[in-house]
Amino acid sequence: MEERSKAMAAHPYVGMWVTADGNIRHELLANGRYVEARGTREKAYQGRYTIKGNHIDYVDDTGFTADGDFVDGVLHHGGMVLYRRK
Repeated sequence: MEERSKAMAAHPYVGMWVTADGNIRHELLANGRYVEARGTREKAYQGRYTIKGNHIDYVDDTGFTADGDFVDGVLHHGGMVLYRRK
């Protein structure tokens, strides 16, 4: 698992992704987990993710699944557009 974490830490999509208004925030962690915040609700959703090419698949801790695509440095997920926060 440590090797996977090291590889993911170097992955260009690891980090914070936010909607233009800052209301939705996805933090893609290097260990293959994510934390989503919505408005003032931190940790609204948590789970794991996998990335293949420019596609991301999410499975939250309740079993709900979702996906998205990275296009020209922007994450398109569930009708939302999220931008990389550096």
